[in-house]
Amino acid sequence: MLLLRMHYGVILLAEVATMAIEKSSFTITPLLSKMRCWLTGLFELKVKCIKNKNAPKNATDPDELFIHSKVTTDHLKWVPMGNQARKYGPQDIRPVHNDILIAKLRPGQELDLKMHTVKGIGKDHAKFSPVATASYRLLPEITITKPCEEELADKLAECFSEGVIRVEKNNGVKRAVVANSRRDTCSREIFRHDDLKNRVKLSRIRDHFIFSVESTGALSSDVLVCESIKVLLGKCRHFLSELDSHCVDT
Repeated sequence: MLLLRMHYGVILLAEVATMAIEKSSFTITPLLSKMRCWLTGLFELKVKCIKNKNAPKNATDPDELFIHSKVTTDHLKWVPMGNQARKYGPQDIRPVHNDILIAKLRPGQELDLKMHTVKGIGKDHAKFSPVATASYRLLPEITITKPCEEELADKLAECFSEGVIRVEKNNGVKRAVVANSRRDTCSREIFRHDDLKNRVKLSRIRDHFIFSVESTGALSSDVLVCESIKVLLGKCRHFLSELDSHCVDT
């Protein structure tokens, strides 16, 4: 089980496919027209920086003095190849974010590029990894073994993250109860207090896992989880197939 959990996280980082720019070709190269057409996507970047004739006389900011002084991913233009125009639209084939800075230009400078995108996975190159972080933890279990009332109730609540312990008032008596153990961040603050450390039991539920998946934006986190599970299932089937064939051979 531990190996499966660890491998699942690795799959999210390294084996869920995305698209990324693989090759950039300057139009000055004579070999551009001879490139093979196996590439799956093409973007053009044509930007020229010029002076802004309407800039204020006292302007000092390059964004006011020049036009196209900053080249961002918003300048990337998708060029359909083959029947891609019938299958997809500009909203489908585009950079994840439009405000990523690519370069800074000054008047007389320009970029004229063709960029080819391919499908890949994180173990080929980190640029293909669809997640920034992927981790898991066991669900915390907090059990109050002895009543914590009045001042002890407030003190106990302060030992944990907000929302873990709730102080309720019944019949005029304040008492601490566990509200949401999921918010616990493995705090061990109670063990610093002699009047609390024997009143609470901290443990983890061994078969309840909380995964945290932070997407880079190409695919949503819920889609990434489903795709990684598909990869994991495929690996399990392959392993069982190899195991069966080995048993037959022996």
